Amino acid sequence: MQISENDLADARQSWGDGLIKISQIFESSGIDEAKSFASSLTDNLYGFDFGPILFKPTLSGGAQTFRQDKEGTLSYFVGQNPKYPKDTGFGLKYWRDVRFDTSNIFIEDTVAMWMGWVSFEDKDGNITKVDKSWGYKKDSKGNLKIILHHSSLPYKD
Repeated sequence: MQISENDLADARQSWGDGLIKISQIFESSGIDEAKSFASSLTDNLYGFDFGPILFKPTLSGGAQTFRQDKEGTLSYFVGQNPKYPKDTGFGLKYWRDVRFDTSNIFIEDTVAMWMGWVSFEDKDGNITKVDKSWGYKKDSKGNLKIILHHSSLPYKD
């Protein structure tokens, strides 16, 4: 069955809700619980079973700009990995709200892409807005999995 716009909206919301939950767990129960939840979350949201994913996190650079597997993805969200010493844990930033502003979408059968802005609000009300693109593929159970995740800070001229 072809992916719908509602499927894309649900997948984005699951990602945003998961990010907020990582922050909440970290704040209330510490890094070990946050890391455990983030591990399950990335398994549910990302298409590691399809093979290497294409992940370019917002705050990454150098030789570790691009990630292709669960280890690199999980490190970006919760840090604590000596292989990625610059990762401080994007999911640990005390996020309280995530909002999506769609620029455009592409859907073809079991593959879909979304592009737009994502705004993150932290516990102090500070807003971080990023440019984001996600590519999804439907798995054999009908779940959308992220196979491409590109994020960057907006260009300033």
